[in-house]
Amino acid sequence: MQPLEPLAREAAALAQGIPTIDVSDAARMLQICNACRYCEGYCAVFPAMTRRLEFSQADVHYLANLCHSCGACLHACQYAPPHEFGVNLPRAMARVRVQTYAEHAWPAALGALYRRSGLALSLALVASLALFLALAAASQGSLWQALPAGDFYRVFPHRWMVALFAPVFVFVVLALAVGTRRFFKGQQAGAPDAAASLEAARDVLTLKYLDGGHGDGCNEADDAFTLARRRLHHLTFYGFMLCVAATCVATLYHYLLQQPAPYGWTSWPKLLGASGGIALTIGTAGLWRLNRARHPLHGDPGQAGMDRGFIALLFVIATSGLVLALARTTAAMPLLLSVHLAAVMALFVTLPYGKFAHGAYRSAALLKWAIEKRQPAQLDTGEG
Repeated sequence: MQPLEPLAREAAALAQGIPTIDVSDAARMLQICNACRYCEGYCAVFPAMTRRLEFSQADVHYLANLCHSCGACLHACQYAPPHEFGVNLPRAMARVRVQTYAEHAWPAALGALYRRSGLALSLALVASLALFLALAAASQGSLWQALPAGDFYRVFPHRWMVALFAPVFVFVVLALAVGTRRFFKGQQAGAPDAAASLEAARDVLTLKYLDGGHGDGCNEADDAFTLARRRLHHLTFYGFMLCVAATCVATLYHYLLQQPAPYGWTSWPKLLGASGGIALTIGTAGLWRLNRARHPLHGDPGQAGMDRGFIALLFVIATSGLVLALARTTAAMPLLLSVHLAAVMALFVTLPYGKFAHGAYRSAALLKWAIEKRQPAQLDTGEG
């Protein structure tokens, strides 16, 4: 039987109703995997799993966040559907991850937002904020006019932007930090040493476990291995970080060097922002294509809206920023600025309760694994 045949059968069954996989069912699958161990070399999930005999909720949350959904174990598994064991670990781990985010969210009442994040909500939020900003610009008579040197601050004053974005940014950082700390503290991982911290940082920054465990990459819809997903994630992540760096450098220019925007194309804010925008555009466009083309049994179909909403927001930010930079001296600049700022604000508002959270929790799980693997092997019964 070809590897995709059982997967195709379950896909047909899922078209009639997707079953819910909860923590207990994920623990059942992990126990089957623990007995089999065929996939032991694929990623960090399996060696971490073998250090346990039973799996508590904290254990399942930890292993779910170690999983990078590369799909290698699903395509190799002899117990995958239609086998009666019905082992689909990538899907089980994806569903548990959302539970992890919701249960550790801060404030706790906002944890339910993970279930509601979606593409339509993200785009509607951008449209609403863009309309608000456009009306604000129109009230000042600057919605459609060319401004000297493309000065953004003549449309929206610098102090107004700081007052609008700074509180949201502080809340985002605080919410993600508190939630991730709750998760890590609940794992009782202990204090990391320098070696563990460096290893975890390397694994995060290189996306080590998107190589399928053998260096060939993730499984895709045609059962082939490809490194495309890893490379596109790198473009997206480092493109985003370059854009963040551009904002930080521009802030230093403004306050420390007393050089307010706009900046020339050869300035550091512009070079960092343009290169980041290009990388982010390519990365998110590629991830959108892969997200729609991946095999239906990879991950959780119920989270497609959250995944695509996050990708779409990053794409709109990147493309609107690039267009804005090119058209900054035209009459369209104020309107383009309204759209770009709306996309950035929409990303900030949804950041703690959307797909972005997976980066923080996965980093914490990788840090726990780096600590744990340096400790003597003591089989955990899952009762702690």
